[in-house]
Amino acid sequence: MAGVAGGGGGGGSNDFQWCFSQVKGAIDEDVAEADIISTVEFNYSGDLLATGDKGGRVVIFQREQENKSRPHSRGEYNVYSTFQSHEPEFDYLKSLEIEEKINKIRWLPQQNAAHFLLSTNDKTIKLWKISERDKRAEGYNLKDEDGRLRDPFRITALRVPILKPMDLMVEASPRRIFANAHTYHINSISVNSDHETYLSADDLRINLWHLEITDRSFNIVDIKPANMEELTEVITAAEFHPHHCNVFVYSSSKGTIRLCDMRSSALCDRHSKFFEEPEDPSSRSFFSEIISSISDVKFSHSGRYMMTRDYLSVKVWDLNMENRPVETYQVHEYLRSKLCSLYENDCIFDKFECCWNGSDSAIMTGSYNNFFRMFDRNTRRDITLEASRESSKPRAILKPRKVCTGGKRKKDEISVDSLDFNKKILHTAWHPMENIIAVAATNNLYIFQDKIN
Repeated sequence: MAGVAGGGGGGGSNDFQWCFSQVKGAIDEDVAEADIISTVEFNYSGDLLATGDKGGRVVIFQREQENKSRPHSRGEYNVYSTFQSHEPEFDYLKSLEIEEKINKIRWLPQQNAAHFLLSTNDKTIKLWKISERDKRAEGYNLKDEDGRLRDPFRITALRVPILKPMDLMVEASPRRIFANAHTYHINSISVNSDHETYLSADDLRINLWHLEITDRSFNIVDIKPANMEELTEVITAAEFHPHHCNVFVYSSSKGTIRLCDMRSSALCDRHSKFFEEPEDPSSRSFFSEIISSISDVKFSHSGRYMMTRDYLSVKVWDLNMENRPVETYQVHEYLRSKLCSLYENDCIFDKFECCWNGSDSAIMTGSYNNFFRMFDRNTRRDITLEASRESSKPRAILKPRKVCTGGKRKKDEISVDSLDFNKKILHTAWHPMENIIAVAATNNLYIFQDKIN
């Protein structure tokens, strides 16, 4: 069976197959907690791919130029820069440990030779500059070559320093630190289309920042009730519209999405649009509220649609229609009968992310057992693929996986009872222009691409 069509940047729904390209990370059975990948993000060109982990590190991979002598070897991603973005801290006022885990990474559009990205843990957002140095200055007047100061009385002639080539060095330096603005844990950051501002969201508030100003931010959403006992919902994700700098959305734990327009008022507590699907009373259960909580919201590149991910499904909404989604895709409906045990092992609270391909014609999200799902919006076909080292031979075609829910199990199917719930794919990313995907499976990063025949 052919894979789900993506059409990268060009669109079109021609079928192709996904094949293995690379896997990054150690093979060890014992995975250190600090090595677990917590976010994955391509930059705007797709040439750089950043991952953040629970140890507070950011690793950036760069796509190599295609090799003319080996035309079939398409550009691979290799480590470009690794740096420690956040360190563990302690809030003495509240006697709370602040984890170093990177919650989100967002790239800024490239303006010059350097690259900039925002990374955040639970409390502090940092703006990092990633730049290259391949030349160094030599021949200073006041310093020797080893950096020691020269005796001024021995300086008899004026030298003009010259630049000499050196081995390429990639430097990561923190340019701005945006701190002390969130009482609760930050779950989202999103760069505005004006490229000057960005938002950060925690459980109860959304703040608007200017990239140049670190000592103040504007609170644009505040859903904290006067009495915390009256708290009924929290903010789960927030994102700016890709083209309209005044529009953003945020999702809630009640399964609703609010679209706000910053032109209407400074504090956007009153939304402009309210997206909610009416609940089917016949399917109501003890778990209904938990599984309806939205874990991710993403605008399409066109800005016409947005996609939301809840525990069992992905929904695509037209921004012009608030009363129901235009498309609903079941991610792992076979787990509905397992909700009780998923509640007991806390898996029901897992926060799966979702992403669009470059032309908005296909969407991808993760599941358990290192499975991830793709849905073609044009043909309504879907596919389940697995990120595993068994199929990690170069250019090996990924075989579609099927989960057997009952009755007689076929040869290639896997029983729902034998799924490994410790192996989960929460974070995925799709190259903005090509059919290349990055899938984080615990401490490993898998890169797959479409097979060119």
